[in-house]
Amino acid sequence: MPTYAQRVVPFGTTIFSEINELAQKHNALNLSQGKPDFDGPQVMLDAAIESIRTGQANQYPPGYGIPEMRQAVADHAQHFYNLPITPQDVLISSGAAEGVYAAIMGVVNPGDEVILIEPYFDVYLPIVEWAGAVPVFVPMRPPEWRFDPEELRAAFSEKTRAIIINTPHNPTGRVYDKEELAVIADLCKEFDAIVISDEVYEHLTYEEAKHTPISTLPGMFERTLTVSSAAKTFSVTGWKVGWIMGAPELLTGAWRIRQNVTFAVNHPGQVGVACALQLGADYYDAYHAMYASKRQILIDGLEAAGLKVSSPEGAFYIMADFSDIFDGDDVDFTKYLISEVGVACIPPSAFFSPEHKHLAKDHVRFTYCKVDDVLLAGAEKLAKLRAK
Repeated sequence: MPTYAQRVVPFGTTIFSEINELAQKHNALNLSQGKPDFDGPQVMLDAAIESIRTGQANQYPPGYGIPEMRQAVADHAQHFYNLPITPQDVLISSGAAEGVYAAIMGVVNPGDEVILIEPYFDVYLPIVEWAGAVPVFVPMRPPEWRFDPEELRAAFSEKTRAIIINTPHNPTGRVYDKEELAVIADLCKEFDAIVISDEVYEHLTYEEAKHTPISTLPGMFERTLTVSSAAKTFSVTGWKVGWIMGAPELLTGAWRIRQNVTFAVNHPGQVGVACALQLGADYYDAYHAMYASKRQILIDGLEAAGLKVSSPEGAFYIMADFSDIFDGDDVDFTKYLISEVGVACIPPSAFFSPEHKHLAKDHVRFTYCKVDDVLLAGAEKLAKLRAK
């Protein structure tokens, strides 16, 4: 009897789908998936709605992206990072996940090696393997969640084609500092490798942490494909509007993949996001303040429940160590928390290779991209852990 292709055999249902289904079954409060339960700026929503109402955006947009959107992304990079790019250096994608897919498939050849820093976002590995490449894993270790520069150097070889990095980082909340980025950049230049940099949380850092795109380091723009999206910055995960930035020699590869996957990206969404990208400092100040407050609510709730927490430097996730209050691994604790406490989280071992899964065995990931009432209700439920 006919069945699906061998290439998808190793990759079943994603951990996010599994946990969402389990949370629904037990009616658990869901602090697992990074899906805000509130809307982004009204001016962005209004722009998208108006583009539908007037018929401006109801048909195919240009495959590379509408001119206003590509210009807005270029202006944004120039304003925030002093990157002298033009709209020709920008390709609009159907969210960041498709952007990563197009970037990997567009620049990696069969037999190449691609370095993944663990924990990695779950879509990276299947894409690397579907490209016919060989993944090479370099772990970050708790509690600081840093990689060892010597381990990273050992992972590079004459076969290394690319390294995928994510900063600010999901799931750990780390923000790579300039020294860490310099280590990566120097190795890429030494081994003539490409960086695929996932920066979807670029505007969400806390306290002293600052996001520095690796493409701004000397000699790195021409060997970096930077992926970002509107999903997290403007709370529209359902719009699936992202972008890839890079030198034309690399961007062409991503475009040739993209045009044969979705060809074009959500037209009304592009109109709205192009508008949102022009928002000024007031928006970002309020955005930072909102998430800093939510972060503290969840930190307080987790610590009161007896979990050990390292305050995240960026993104909107917290990795919490439950080893003081539960015997078992991250999957066991996640199932227990959902079924017995009524709160859903993510077991981060899903983001490690088999060799390194043990590094996450005492941790789970929570998100705080939720309205305050939900976070406070979650903290109240988590208090049961201390009582038990």
